[in-house]
Parts: sequence; C-alpha cells; structure tokens
Amino acid sequence: MDPWTLAYTGFDPRSEGVRETLCTLGNGYFATRGATPDGLVMRVPGTYAAGCYDRLTSRVAGREVVNEDLVNLPDWLPLTFAASGAPWFRPETADLLGYEQELDMRHGVLHRRLRFRDGQGRVTSVRQRRLVSMAAPHLAALECAFTAENWSGPLRVRAVLDGRVTNRGVRRYRDLRGDHLIGHATGTRDGCAWLRTRTRASGTPISLAMRVTADHQTGREAACEDPRITEDPRIAEDPRIAGDAWVLGDAWIAGEPTLSLRRGRTATLTKTIALTTSPALDAVDLVRRAPGFEELLRGHRDAWDRLWERALMDVGEPQVAQIVHLHVFHLLQTLSPHTAALDVGVPARGLHGEAYRGHVFWDELFVLPWLDLRLPEVSRGLLLYRWRRLPAARRAARRAGHAGAMFPWQSGSDGREETPSLHLNPDSGRWLPDHSRLQRHIGLAVAYNVWHHHLATGDTAFLTEFGAELLVEIARFFASLAVLDPRSGRYGIHGVMGPDEYHDAYPGASAPGLDNNAYTNVMTVWLLLRTREVLDLVHGHERFAVTAGELDRWRDVTRRMRVDFHDGVISQFTGYADLAELDWKRYAGVRRLDRALEAEGDDPDLYRASKQADVLMLFYLLGSAQVREILGRLGYPASRRLTDRTVAYYLRRTCHGSTLSAVVHAWVLARSQPAGAWHFFTEALLADVEDVQGGTTAEGIHLGAMAGTLDLLQRRYLGLEIHEHGIGLDPLPLDRLGGIALPIRVRGTSLFVEADHRRITVTRDGGGHRRFRVTVRGRDTCLGPDERRSFPLD
Repeated sequence: MDPWTLAYTGFDPRSEGVRETLCTLGNGYFATRGATPDGLVMRVPGTYAAGCYDRLTSRVAGREVVNEDLVNLPDWLPLTFAASGAPWFRPETADLLGYEQELDMRHGVLHRRLRFRDGQGRVTSVRQRRLVSMAAPHLAALECAFTAENWSGPLRVRAVLDGRVTNRGVRRYRDLRGDHLIGHATGTRDGCAWLRTRTRASGTPISLAMRVTADHQTGREAACEDPRITEDPRIAEDPRIAGDAWVLGDAWIAGEPTLSLRRGRTATLTKTIALTTSPALDAVDLVRRAPGFEELLRGHRDAWDRLWERALMDVGEPQVAQIVHLHVFHLLQTLSPHTAALDVGVPARGLHGEAYRGHVFWDELFVLPWLDLRLPEVSRGLLLYRWRRLPAARRAARRAGHAGAMFPWQSGSDGREETPSLHLNPDSGRWLPDHSRLQRHIGLAVAYNVWHHHLATGDTAFLTEFGAELLVEIARFFASLAVLDPRSGRYGIHGVMGPDEYHDAYPGASAPGLDNNAYTNVMTVWLLLRTREVLDLVHGHERFAVTAGELDRWRDVTRRMRVDFHDGVISQFTGYADLAELDWKRYAGVRRLDRALEAEGDDPDLYRASKQADVLMLFYLLGSAQVREILGRLGYPASRRLTDRTVAYYLRRTCHGSTLSAVVHAWVLARSQPAGAWHFFTEALLADVEDVQGGTTAEGIHLGAMAGTLDLLQRRYLGLEIHEHGIGLDPLPLDRLGGIALPIRVRGTSLFVEADHRRITVTRDGGGHRRFRVTVRGRDTCLGPDERRSFPLD
C-alpha cells in the first residue's frame, strides 16, 4: 500500500459520490469535487469558494423558511471527446477496457487512466491529470493525453464552462431552493472563453475563464488553432449525446477543438481555468497569463512541499499512514495559508460538499488545536472570523435578554444565526422543528480555541488586540445565563442544549431546552477562571470595563455552579436520571437513533440515549484532573473513580450518530482502556473512507473528525502538553502505530518529534536563542538551537 496514494479501480456510479468527496482538490480559496469531467453522474457538479454564501427563501411544510448556503459555483470541469461518427464518451455507457483513478496526496494531483472501445472497434486510452493550484489560488487545470491504439483520425473534444448549476448535492435539501446563480453572460476574448454570473441575494460576482491548449503531438504546448466556441444550446440536440445530461439553456460556453490522432502516438490537450469572486480580478487576464501545465504543476508541487514540511504526520503502519495523510491533505485543502487572509470560518464539511449548507459550527474546537502547532497564521485568521462577528453576537445576546456575546450555533457570512427552524427526517419524510440553536456552548468552543491558541503560540499581541475581547464578551454572556437559585444556593443555566443533539427538551414540555447541562456548566466555570487570568495578563480590566462587582460575581459563579449527579456519575442534565432506559438490543447498530425513533412515532427525549459524547467532552477538553479540580472547587466530591464510572456509563448509552463521537471516546479511553480506544480511533480514521455514517461522506468530508484523529496522535498518543516554557511528552504504547514522526512549532520554536515503542527523540531547529524545556515522563531537559535529545521509553 502506498501511504501517499488513494487508489480506485473500476467505475461504479453507485460509489461515485464518496469518490468525488475524497478526491476533491482545493487550495483554501476554492475546491472542486473529484467528479468525472465526462460522466452523466456529474449532473450535480461541485465547486465551492471559501465564504461564498447566498440566502434564499423556500416554502416548506406550509411556511416560509430562509436558508443561507455555500454556493455551488459554475462548473469548470466538463470535458468529453468523440472520434468521428461516435457519441461523446461517457463512462457509464462506454465499453470500458480499464479504469483507474488515483489521488496523489503528496503533490495534490488527481490521476485518471482509462481505455475504451467504441462501436467501430477503435480502442483509445486516456490519461488525465488534474490540479487546483496551491501556488496560484485562482487557477486550476485538467490535462488529457489521448492515445489511439489501433486507429488514426480526428478526435473532437468539447471543453465547457457551465453556469447551469444549482445547489442539489444533498438529497434531503432538494425541496429547498438552490438556484443561487443569476445574470449569466458568456463570451470570448484573447483566445479565451469566459462566463460571468452573480449570486442572487448577496450579489457576489463570479467569473470563470478558460484557455484550451494542445501539443498536437509536437511536444510543445500551444493554443488550439481557432477552437470553435459554441454558445448555442441547440447543439445539445445532437442525437449522439446520451439522455438528459445536457440541460438546455444559455448559461454555458464550450470550446470544440479537434485533435488529429495517429496510431500509437499521444496527443495532449490542456484546459486551464481561472476562477474569481471579486470584481477586482479579471479571470480572462489571469488565465491568459497562466503558465503551461508542467510549469503550473511545478509551482503547485513546490507549494505542497512547503506545506508538508510544516504539516507532515508520518505513522509507521502503512494503512494508518495513508488515512492520516488523507486527513492532513483535506484539512490543508480547506484551510491553507491562502485562507488566512480571508474572512472565513471552519466549514464543518470542508469545501467538499453541501451538507450542513457549508455552515460553520463548533468543529473548529477539533481543528484549531492541530493548526495552532503548524499553521498558526491560519488559526489566527479563523479566530478573527469570530472576532469580526462580535457585533452580531452582542446584538443576539441583547435580543435574548443577556449580556456579552451569544454566537450562533450555525454561522455563515455575517454572523447571524443560520440554524434552520425545520429539518427533514428522511426516514419518515416529515419536516420537524429544529431546536439545535439552543446549543449555546458554541461560545465555549470559541473561548477554548482562543486560550489554546495563546498557549501554543505565545502570541500576546493577538490576545491583547482580539482574543481577550472575545473571552470577556463570551464570559459575560455565560455569567448572565447563570441564575442563582436562593433555595439551593447554586447557580443554574436553563433552557439550553448540550452537544448531544438527541435531547433538546424534557418529555411533554411545552418549550424546548434543558437545565444544567453538565458540559455547559462546568465549561462556564473554566471560562470564567481563564478570562480572569487573561485580564490580568493583558491588563485589560479598564479597557474592557470589567468592574470589581462583575469579577466578584464571576468568582461566585465559579464557586457555586450547579452540577447534577446520579448513580455515582455526572448527570448529563437535571432530570436525566428520570428518563427511561432504551432497548439497545432492538436498536443495535442504529446510529441515527433520532430518525429511527421519530419514524416509529417515538421520541429520543424520553430515553437515556446519546447521539455523541456530551458529559465526556469535559474530559476530552480539560482532562480528568482539571475536571475533578473544578468539581472540587464547586464543593462536589470528585475522585478518579468518578471519571471511570462516568465514562463507562455514557459509553453504554451512546450510539455515535456523529463522527466526532469516536474521536472523543478514543481520547477518554486511551490510557485506561487501550483496546477500546483503538477501536474508536480506527472508526474515526475510517469515518469517511468507509462512509461509516451511511451515505453522509458523499455530501462532504467530516472535517472535525479528520482533524480530531490528527490531534489524537499528537496530544493523546504522544501525550503532548504545552507549557509556558516548553512541552511535555508522555507517549502511550505505539506498537499498533509503528511509530509517529511530526514537526510542531510551539511559541516560536520549531521541533521535530519522533517516537516508537522504544524511544522518543526531539530535535530543535536553529531558530531562536533561549533554551527550550522538554519534559518526557517527568525527565526534564533543555534544548538549545540545533540540539537533539533521545529518551528511552521503559
């Protein structure tokens, strides 16, 4: 197995959705799904630009609903071909003699090789290479090499820019409007074809330009000689074109060059495109000046080489290494250095599909801890996305009657709440109320990431200018949520949801929301403690008008917050112990328990059954010792046995309906139950490769789960902890992984860490002057520039 290649053999339209997602190519500015450029399955093509959203109103279940979507942009991929007298090539209908597709993750290139025989017995082989440039973020290219194996003659090629696309990539959303593109125009200039359009509501201008070149078997790339540019949609009436793959319309433009093939010789054609979402950039000028494919590829490979120097994670076991590389690859394609300058957040499904409408949730909680140690400028930019939306979050808090800033559970372009009011259960066909906007803990995720970014980077300037303000405003919001009960003397937080989305209300309640979600309450205490620490660090009390009375109340909340317990474990929320036990044998293996129960007329709110980790998120983020410390501060007895009992209790009652659940469970079991942790770690690794959630991968990758597996390797399996003056390492047994090697950058110091079951070695680069402390299982050393130390692991 090549750990740098994801390979597929054969063509199967039923599996194309997953292939398209996993073979997506992107550069942090835009990404294009790995669809075939010539297949009928490309009726739902996918190209998405970071932060390009649009809002439409649909009528659903008798009411109007407004949704903002990450827009499916005009399709630049279509390219097909035909020999004289033959229909256009389509893999679904062709007599295929061979078909292979390979994703080169090391260099960011998608390869495709096929052989087919047409109705006249002519055998043609085709080799394609595709890239979305990591060096020039507005450029992409598709190179096609054609070899006539047993014939000679003309080969007609059709290269298209197609603006007739809509958001149709998720079946359950198809009752909602997806016609975001309007105002199409096409034309030619300087030997290039162009297509312009704009988004319907937001008015974002989108431009595509295409240049088609061929070597005509001379070995020299040159512009096609006067390719025929077709704007007339009646060309689609050609009876040789199969079925309804071509929808009539005028929002497309095609170039149709003809290659003269000679038996046994290869002719190459390249389609180069430029995509822009700003009127300040001329797509035609960009594509006209773009280099040829080989030069474009060299720059692209060099950019990937530089990225891998910072982001490489090598694992000794080849199959694990392949998936680890895949996860790093897709993380970098979604959030690259090009992203740092954009005003965008972390889309939960990457730039790889339309699930969750491209919205930003709390997945950054699983993503930024990995980015902080490799691409801190990117994580800084992602945190600025939240900071820029503080005004909207403050307005939302005020409307809800609270202080500070209330961030939305789902965010998009401008910071308003994008969580839909209805969601479709595909099992029952019913549209149901969606209360998940009550997951106020999104603000806690933002705060955690601000704090971790400071720990990892030591960027006091960021903390002073932006981070402290985020923490203060989020702290004010959660402090205002906390209400003192004079009878118990405890503060409570009411009417919220925790991470477990299967519980949004009490059985029979007239209004949604739960009281005293343990994750929310304990993390609120953590937040208030950290915010006070940061205020002291940046001397920000006066700047943010934090009064002595406010600090006193925060201190009181951190001493008297309510947390419920039952059966010797932490209760997920007040009243959890009153819920019924589910018949788990009946629903064994059912991950979307909410859909299954609702389709039967039942309700998950009635049962002690979780979609994903909720209480256990506390141990994932804070660790057992810090959770016990906070509980002790609150006056609750908290022993090590509480952690073990709580983990075991909820593990038996969780169906893992989210890919994030496996990440969290692998984390909390890693030191106490290595075999169980390995089970969940491998499930998280395979979540998208094997589509373990059953049909969701085709709608986009699960970016949080991908990043979570990488963070598991560094912070759990290596036991990496960041301290003020260095790092600590306490590796778990690494036999199954065969060793780990990775670079990290901590507070301006670059290190390379290598570990196997015998020893761990830390190498420091030549930058900096001060000595850097490294602690391995309690053994301290200081590394100067260019020093290397090894520690035996007994």
